[in-house]
Amino acid sequence: MQPFELSLTEASRAVRARELSPVELTESVLARMAAVEGRVGAYVTVVADAAQAAAVRAEREIAVSGPRGPLHGIPMALKDLIDAEGMPTTASSRVRAGHVAERDSRVAERLGAAGAVLLGKTHTHEFAYGLTTPQTHNAWDHSRVAGGSSGGSAVAVAAGGATFAMGTDTGGSIRVPAALNGVVGLKPTYGLVPRTGVTSLSWSLDHVGPLTRTVQDAALVLSATAGHDPRDPASVSGPTLDRFPGGDLRGLKVGVPRNHYFDRVTPEVEESVRGAIERLAELGAELVDVEIPMAHYIRAVQWGLMVPEATAYHERSLRATPDLYAADVRILLEAGELTSAGDYLRAQRARTMMRDAWARMFDGIDVLAAPTVPMTAAEAGQEAVEWADGTTEAVSDSYVRLCAPANITGVPALTLPVGHDHAGLPIGMQLMARPFHDATVLRAGRVYEESVAGAGRLAPLAG
Repeated sequence: MQPFELSLTEASRAVRARELSPVELTESVLARMAAVEGRVGAYVTVVADAAQAAAVRAEREIAVSGPRGPLHGIPMALKDLIDAEGMPTTASSRVRAGHVAERDSRVAERLGAAGAVLLGKTHTHEFAYGLTTPQTHNAWDHSRVAGGSSGGSAVAVAAGGATFAMGTDTGGSIRVPAALNGVVGLKPTYGLVPRTGVTSLSWSLDHVGPLTRTVQDAALVLSATAGHDPRDPASVSGPTLDRFPGGDLRGLKVGVPRNHYFDRVTPEVEESVRGAIERLAELGAELVDVEIPMAHYIRAVQWGLMVPEATAYHERSLRATPDLYAADVRILLEAGELTSAGDYLRAQRARTMMRDAWARMFDGIDVLAAPTVPMTAAEAGQEAVEWADGTTEAVSDSYVRLCAPANITGVPALTLPVGHDHAGLPIGMQLMARPFHDATVLRAGRVYEESVAGAGRLAPLAG
C-alpha cells in the first residue's frame, strides 16, 4: 500500500510510530494528485512547495517534541470558500479573481495549530450555489457529476489527492458529493465549527465540516476544528469529543422514516440503505418507525431561507458585475431579489416550528437513518430525473431534497458509503441525531463501518 492510500487514522498511526514521515506522506499524495488531477479537476489552487516545506517542519517538530496530535503532518485541502492567509479564495468564481486572504479562517487556523499540511484549495460550485461542481468530475466515473458544492473536496479525498478535506454544507453540500464519491462527510451541529473567514452562501444554514475516508477520520477532524469562536455570532460551545466513538450499538434507538426519505428514490438506493439499517439492528440497535414532521414544507423552507440570504450577501457585486457570475448562479441570485420580507419571515417561522417538531421526534429515538441522496451520480449535463411515479424533478432538487432537513433544523448529519449501484457508483446512508449529539452519529457510523469490508476504499482510478 502506498502512503496516499492510507486513511487519516492509518497515516497518523504510522507517523506516530515513526514508520512514515510527513514528508513521505505529503510527497506521495502530491504525486497521486499530479497523476489524476487532469482527469478529475478537484483543485483550483495547489501549493506544492509550501506543502513540502510544511511537511519538513512537521517532521522536525515530531522528531524533537513528538506529534501535537493526530493531524500533525497530515496533508489536507480546503474548499475554496475557506480563507488561508496569503492564498486566493476565489469561490471558483470570476467575481473573486485576484482576491487573496489576509488572514486565516478560524478553521484553517485550528488545523494549522494541529500541524496539518495544507496542499491547496478545492473547487466549489460557484459560491457554493449548486449541487454539481461542474469544474470537477466524479472520481468513480468521469462522465458523471461530482456533486456539490464541495465537489472538489470529495473528489480529492476519493481519488487520493488529499488525506482529508474541509467543505461547507448549506443544503447538502458536504453530504451530496461525499455520497456520490464514496467517502464520509460530516455536517456538524449548527455553530459547532466556526465559520469565521468562510465565504457565506446562506448565513443561517451554512455549516463547515470534514470529508474523509472513514468515520474515525471525521471524528479526528471534528475534534480539532470544533469549539466556540467569538468572531462568529452563531458559534456555540458544544460538547467536545474527548473520546472517540466506538463500542457497540446496544441500547441505541434508530429511527426508520415512514415518509419523505424513501419517497422517490431508486430501487438500488433503497435496497442498499435498508440493508445497512438492518445491519445496524444486527449490531444491537433497536429500529423504530418514525414519521418525519412537516415533510411537505421542507423544500419551501429551505429555498425560502437560502435564496434571499444568498442574494443579500451578493447584493453589491451582483449589481456591479452581474456578467461575471455563471448563468445558473446569477439566475438564483436575481430570483432572491423578488422574495418579499413577508415570505422570508414565514420561512423563519416555519423553520422554528420544524426544529421543535424534530426535537419531539428525537425524544423517541437516538439516531435517524435514511438515504443521503435519492440516486447515484447523474450524467454531466443531465438536468432532470424522471421517477417511477411519473414525476420529473431537477437533478439539483433531487440531491438537496433529503439533505435539507438537517440544515433547516441544525442537527448533525453524517453520510457514509453503504453500497454501489449496477454501474459501480457509490450509495450513501446518512445518520442524524439531536443537536450536539455529533458523537452519537459518529458512534453509529463507526460501528457500522467496522462491521463491513472496504471502509476507506479509494475510487478505482488508474495511475
